[in-house]
Amino acid sequence: MRPTVYGPRHAVSAGHYLASTAAMAVLENGGNAIDAGCAAGMCLGVLLPDLVNVAGVAPILIRLADGRVESIAGLGHWPAALPPDVFMREHGGTIPNGVRRTVVPAAPDAWITALQRHGTWRFEDVASFAIRYAREGFAVFPLLRESILAHRAEYERWESNRAIFLPGGRVPEVGERFVQSDLAATLQYMADEARAAPTREAGLEAAHAAFYRGDIAAAIVAHQKAEGGWLSAEDLAGFRSRIEPVVRRPWRGHELLTCGPWCQGPALTEALLLAEAAGIGGMAHNSEDYLHTLVECVKLAMADREAFFGDPRFCDVPIEALLSPGHISARAAGLGARAHPAMPAPILGALSVPAASGLDLPLVEADTSFAAVVDRWGNAFAATPSDGSWNSPVVPGLGIIPSNRGSQSRPDPAHPSGVAPGKRPRLTPNPAIMVTREGGVMPFGTPGGDVQIQAMLQVVLNVFQFGMELQEAIEAPRFASYAFPSSFAPFDYFPGRVAVEQRVAQPVRDGLAARGHEVKDWPEITWLAGAVEAVLSLPEKGLVAGGADPRRPAYAIAG
Repeated sequence: MRPTVYGPRHAVSAGHYLASTAAMAVLENGGNAIDAGCAAGMCLGVLLPDLVNVAGVAPILIRLADGRVESIAGLGHWPAALPPDVFMREHGGTIPNGVRRTVVPAAPDAWITALQRHGTWRFEDVASFAIRYAREGFAVFPLLRESILAHRAEYERWESNRAIFLPGGRVPEVGERFVQSDLAATLQYMADEARAAPTREAGLEAAHAAFYRGDIAAAIVAHQKAEGGWLSAEDLAGFRSRIEPVVRRPWRGHELLTCGPWCQGPALTEALLLAEAAGIGGMAHNSEDYLHTLVECVKLAMADREAFFGDPRFCDVPIEALLSPGHISARAAGLGARAHPAMPAPILGALSVPAASGLDLPLVEADTSFAAVVDRWGNAFAATPSDGSWNSPVVPGLGIIPSNRGSQSRPDPAHPSGVAPGKRPRLTPNPAIMVTREGGVMPFGTPGGDVQIQAMLQVVLNVFQFGMELQEAIEAPRFASYAFPSSFAPFDYFPGRVAVEQRVAQPVRDGLAARGHEVKDWPEITWLAGAVEAVLSLPEKGLVAGGADPRRPAYAIAG
């Protein structure tokens, strides 16, 4: 087991050690958590190019030392020219690979918006780390090589993707230098425009204009049109990330903060409240009763996600009702000793349950990463940047893929998360922050698609119910349910499926099967179970702790 890292001033945990190093350099040189978190987030788009895209999504959650909280959506919308019925009419009810799944790139705007509102550093200084890693390169690590191998056929589809990910027509070896010259030039152009501006604020606006209204935007639009996409100059020029309401709920004297129902964040809150109502507090860690109860609570929360969650500008999401004590009690009252055989019907409305998938295993996309920072002043930053690089083409000469997150919309416009011009997909990435009763903060999150809230739920309970140190809580064995439609096309559904890491005792796994769960064994430790990164301030000790998940190449540093 890795040790939890502790420092008296600040700490960072991110999905690659060089991203954590960049954030720590910012903190050690006077930057705050927002400066450091944005530096780490931009680096993740370079260092994890198969999992995170510089032009992808980047939902951000901030809790300032004075108690103010803010959510920056970092999620783009469908182009205005999208024909709403196109996927049902022309693509057989699917969202195909390629530019037709493109929504407005949001990550560059999200980082700039966070810096404008709460940062202290200039854009060019924050971006300097990502530029360096893109220009000078970094060592290929095992998960990157495995990801390229798994999607080699998709990378080979487009010449611009092949040039980056299959240099010389082959998959890069572990330890080989991975260079992204075009991406470095794109970021450098934004930095140069910022540097030429007379003030920090003007520089941030100049960097934004360089991407959304300048040469970068023109190249993106020309490529989209050539490939048959709908993204326009007007879509880009008018884009700004929405500042969304934060969902906040008390729990055992702490307060859980998540983003709104435009992502899956409130499902974490609902699952935690359901588990509390179901008596999870009196159960032994990873016992049969404990895991059964958590699985069933996850299924209830995800059924409500399926029935209601979507862009609140386009659909009425009854989030207050879903998280109300009455609804939580009514939902929890339906839990039994046996597994529910399918996705539970909602109490507040109707739910169309799809047919079960005929696949033996769910299709899992290994995308997304995470960055958490707490600074010496007590500011907390959490961001979950994402978007893979194998299912859409790289813009030639730019080294970026305009966000392909449209894959998380439903092709049917009638679905709560169905496609519509100007509408955002329902996002799986969902940063969270726990404000502790002692006055500390814990920004935390993970990659993992639909596994995200499940991994986050288990880590929260490991820390705040079972008293584990942060690293121990992160490394403890986990489960994940698949008893609801996947957020990714083709939206596979496995009514009774629960996967469990094999470090969970065999009698417990057998007991779950006896209760009606379809138990599938994961290896003893697997990236499929997520990769939770977290930082926890401990004011009662005068320390800040950091933990990073060994399931993926993550790293925590305290200073």
